[in-house]
Amino acid sequence: MGSTSATLVKRQKEARAAAAREERSAEELIAGRRHDQVVERCDAMIDLMAALFGVPSREIRRVGRTGNDISRLRQIAMYVAHVVFRLSMREVGRGFGRDRTTVLYACHTVEDLRDDAEFDRIVALAERVAIAAFRDRLEG
Repeated sequence: MGSTSATLVKRQKEARAAAAREERSAEELIAGRRHDQVVERCDAMIDLMAALFGVPSREIRRVGRTGNDISRLRQIAMYVAHVVFRLSMREVGRGFGRDRTTVLYACHTVEDLRDDAEFDRIVALAERVAIAAFRDRLEG
């Protein structure tokens, strides 16, 4: 009888381990889908900003230092992706191939510069265009 009990305990442990593996696998699948969605939205935001301001999207995507105008445009795109898509700083960073602290700096910079009426008009335009372009995909 002791061996039957030991076998039952062993099977229960194996079943729990299998369930835990399946749960982790499902979580990884969901996380992978979310990551793909974030990258897709950030890529679309970059393309939208490039079209809106007549700049090649590869310039906005460029790794490393770029000119001030391109950097500012990238900062606006990061800010709009964060605000309109409701993505975390970490997610925006992943989508733009940057660190989350870079996104944090970009968002603070854009917020500070919005005191200037012309700059605020540009950011508001980018927000409206993003909302209109992604209306069907925005989480409500």
